[in-house]
Amino acid sequence: MSALVSAKSMLGALGRGLSTLNGWFGRGLKELMPKGLYARALLIIIVPMVILQSVVAFVFMERHWNTVTRRLSAAVVQDISALIDVYKSYPQDKDRVQLRRIAQTRLGLVVDFLPPNDMPAPGPKPFFSLLDQTLSLQLSRQIGRPFWIDTVGRSNTVEIRIKLEDTVMRIYAQRSAAYASNSQIFIFWMLGTSSILLIVAVLFLRNQIRPILHLADAAENFGKGRDAPNFRPRGAREVRRAAQAFMEMKERVERSLEQRTTMLAGVSHDLRTILTRFKLELALLGDAPEAEGMRKDVDEMSGMLEDYLAFARGDGGEQATLTDMAQALEELASDAERHGHPVRVGFEGDPMVTVRPASFKRCLANLVSNAARHADTIAITGFRDDRWLTVTVDDDGPGIPLQLREEVFKPFLRLDDARNQDEGGSGLGLAIARDIARAHGGDITLADSPLGGLRAAVRVPV
Repeated sequence: MSALVSAKSMLGALGRGLSTLNGWFGRGLKELMPKGLYARALLIIIVPMVILQSVVAFVFMERHWNTVTRRLSAAVVQDISALIDVYKSYPQDKDRVQLRRIAQTRLGLVVDFLPPNDMPAPGPKPFFSLLDQTLSLQLSRQIGRPFWIDTVGRSNTVEIRIKLEDTVMRIYAQRSAAYASNSQIFIFWMLGTSSILLIVAVLFLRNQIRPILHLADAAENFGKGRDAPNFRPRGAREVRRAAQAFMEMKERVERSLEQRTTMLAGVSHDLRTILTRFKLELALLGDAPEAEGMRKDVDEMSGMLEDYLAFARGDGGEQATLTDMAQALEELASDAERHGHPVRVGFEGDPMVTVRPASFKRCLANLVSNAARHADTIAITGFRDDRWLTVTVDDDGPGIPLQLREEVFKPFLRLDDARNQDEGGSGLGLAIARDIARAHGGDITLADSPLGGLRAAVRVPV
């Protein structure tokens, strides 16, 4: 029983080890794999082709090239062995005229005879020469006499010398008769055609990937509040279907925003008409003491109405244009300084950014006004790189507790519990600012400021 428990624990430990190893291997492979669709599709094409080429080349080299070369070399050595037998059996042919004629006309070999001592010393053999290895093996097996071969001296022929009892037989054979010389041509054509097919596949694949990239760019521009006027469905059927669905969704969203804007414009017109009547009636009352409080209430109601409509409308009808952000930050600083708040401004990088200028300026103005309401010193800093525009608004005020920094972006939420209109706004400033930032494809985050107060950072893609 104890042995069974021990074996079970060992198997469990082995299984956990294999699972951990598999996890490491999977994570490593994931890190090495390309992230883009184009690169992955190319990998899907190239890897099977390379494996197939390798298998075909190995099979060809092992089964065809080696086998054919061995058989050709064996045939040549058999012919040479037959000539040696003729040389021994017919000593009456002293000049070996008939032997040379038979070798030349019947076997395609050039044979002559050298003095017995004319046998070169063995030279270095090529390491990767299949012909040299195969021919040497066949000569050793079939003839069994001292020999010397030269497979690299001449390009089209092979020289073989065999030592006999009273002479050295020298034979010149065609390289093609002992060696499968067309194998390199096969490999060349195989690699050449594969390269051509791979180039064609890459070109076609790029054309198939391009519509997906255009769809991604159109979706990204729509998320940033920009238009994509030249976008239309292209590519394969599935890509066209996705592009058509995106265009229909975009039209529905725009139609919904247009209907909401039209409705809010009507509500705004009606409410402003009533407020205008109030103002006219208050003007007719003159400078009566009881009219001063009513004027203040009407002004507050007008400001609250503008905030509510701006939050509900979202400033979605404005078109994105190229805007000088350095100049926009200077204008914000000037507005704040006119109200008695000192502001430091700085900008790094290219200031020209494509945004909705009025709505983005309203976003930053809400952050600046929120800082001016609670702090004495304000610093506005802009930074633009290849991908992002970041604008930070720092102040030296009391800041916001960490647990409330996400809650303050909720509409109508104010940190003053009494909701005293003399001390706070409508509770929509930060909500409107974040809504505008997200309409540009970015966001707003709150953090501790180096000045000791709160830092509000707006980060939008460029």
